[in-house]
Amino acid sequence: MLNNTEHGYGWMHIALHWLMAIAIFGLFGLGLYMVDLSYYDSWYKGSADLHKSIGLTLALLLVLRLLWRLTQVRPQPVDSSLIWQNRFAHWVHIILYLVLVVILISGYLISTADGRGIEVFSLFSVPSLGEFVNNQEDIAGMVHENAAWSLVILAGLHALAALKHHFINRDQTLVRMLKAKKGD
Repeated sequence: MLNNTEHGYGWMHIALHWLMAIAIFGLFGLGLYMVDLSYYDSWYKGSADLHKSIGLTLALLLVLRLLWRLTQVRPQPVDSSLIWQNRFAHWVHIILYLVLVVILISGYLISTADGRGIEVFSLFSVPSLGEFVNNQEDIAGMVHENAAWSLVILAGLHALAALKHHFINRDQTLVRMLKAKKGD
């Protein structure tokens, strides 16, 4: 039940999906909270450090998820007769991954523009590659914010589509992302 089958997702895929979803929405909420903090607020540095550490953890989860996806069987669509819908869903997933990559790269560029690395939960440091362009922090910040809003909106639509499948279509699309399928 760890691996995917033609009929459903395994526990590893499901766990990575939900861990990433929690991290993404948690980071979004923390990001909204952080932008209202002043430099003198007691949580100014702590919230930024936590945001960066969780963001880099999310980057690791994304790499694991993409590697897992490449090495696993892709479950067949619940209803293969809906060709346009299945293609659309496939492209939405690709766009979600691409927007997430943009967020992660822009977050790194914001955090390391001053030449300092990023401390990850005070366990290790990810080194800085320095500033690539003038005003990098502001440019990357604008990209980061817009991409974050785009990702949350797309993820919300993704969730609504899953609920539509569950309550209107009454199919197994949502259920198979909640529990692993036993063998074939």
